Amino acid sequence: MLQLVQTINSYLSDYILIVLLVGTGLFFSFKTKFVQIRCFKEGMKRFFESISLNGGKNKSGLSSFQALATAIAAQVGTGNIVGACGAILIGGPGAIFWMWLIAFFGMATIYAEAVLALETRITGEDGKIHGGPVYYIKKAFPGKGGNFLAAFFAIAIILALGFMGAMVQSNSISETCAHATGIPTWAIGVAITAVAALILIGGIQRIASVTEKLVPIMAVLYLIGGFAVIIARIKYIPETFSMIFRYAFNPQSLIGGSIGYALKTAISQGVKRGLFSNEAGMGSTPHAHAMANVEKPHDQGVVAMIGLFIDTFVVLTMTALVVISTLYAGNGVLSSGAAEGISKTNMAQLAFSSILGNTAGSLFVAVCLMFFAFSTILSWNFFGRVNVEYLFGRKAVIFYLLIALVFTFLGSILSNDLVWELTDMFNQLMVLPNVIALIALSRIVVKSSKKK
Repeated sequence: MLQLVQTINSYLSDYILIVLLVGTGLFFSFKTKFVQIRCFKEGMKRFFESISLNGGKNKSGLSSFQALATAIAAQVGTGNIVGACGAILIGGPGAIFWMWLIAFFGMATIYAEAVLALETRITGEDGKIHGGPVYYIKKAFPGKGGNFLAAFFAIAIILALGFMGAMVQSNSISETCAHATGIPTWAIGVAITAVAALILIGGIQRIASVTEKLVPIMAVLYLIGGFAVIIARIKYIPETFSMIFRYAFNPQSLIGGSIGYALKTAISQGVKRGLFSNEAGMGSTPHAHAMANVEKPHDQGVVAMIGLFIDTFVVLTMTALVVISTLYAGNGVLSSGAAEGISKTNMAQLAFSSILGNTAGSLFVAVCLMFFAFSTILSWNFFGRVNVEYLFGRKAVIFYLLIALVFTFLGSILSNDLVWELTDMFNQLMVLPNVIALIALSRIVVKSSKKK
């Protein structure tokens, strides 16, 4: 099964995904006259003005920051630590350059997703807001074709995030915590599942109440630890950046093989892990942004861009600088390309441990990853829930929650490689109908980007 899924993923990530993600990012960058540059200052202003650790409950929808915090909770997860390490380990330090590139153009894509989510959201008979890609997919393609694409997307996201995604997150938490503390993975899985159940049963209001507090705290904690390592390795930071740019275009000297194979590996790892980290074009974060109580869609669109900026250019970059400066630069243990005994799950722990000490380094990464991954489980579960309700109605939600919790526990004891590959496959399948609808409705996005 692992080999089959890997074969499917190789075609999706090496060819289809590169064209779709880069193409869509370029398309919206030019169509909106690079909204990610023009409106970056506005986005930062709105972001800092909206920050609140106690946004309160809303009768319908969420505050702008609650919506953003829920989206960031989904973005800032294992992809920022384990995903980034996996990209570097397989594709070399140059994979980070391609993750940056995908993120830059992805800022225009995620702006489009947030705008369309708000433009097409509906208010149900119960007064609650419902929004997400299924609604703008149906608007883009009225009739049976739109219904099919919306259903395809809904099924893919339920499997990708609600089920398989929860497995990835709990798998990463259990492995890193077990490595740092010696607690059995199954015991950690039970604890994760129990706490998640208490929060998820409260719905989006409880999820948002948790994420608005958890996201700022976990980000600051991780950045403080990262800066401590960078200060200790400050003389190797210029070499670290040099390696990122040099190996982006000349990776074969480090990862081996022909230049064509090595370059394809670096790019595909950057694209695949970049998607898993920032989620631009994937169709996940629009579910959160659709709930925002804002004056106009553009207002939340620019805030959504800042969420992606924080995810990739701040948090993920911190991981990259720590790992490359300690394990690659200055004749690090991976400077020759040999990676025996090092995996994407223990790579960050080795990097932090080289400066903070074995116990402190392993425990620090385990705690940060626990916060990152757990917050992602909460947000991804909500995204899946929206689509379960769309397909099967409100009565099906309780069954979805029970199944999702079972998958959360199973993730703590199943094979890491299979879990990651399955999640990648369904993540990539989600992109197809989402991107098609985004392009079809681009006129709405362009019109919104002009309303400043």
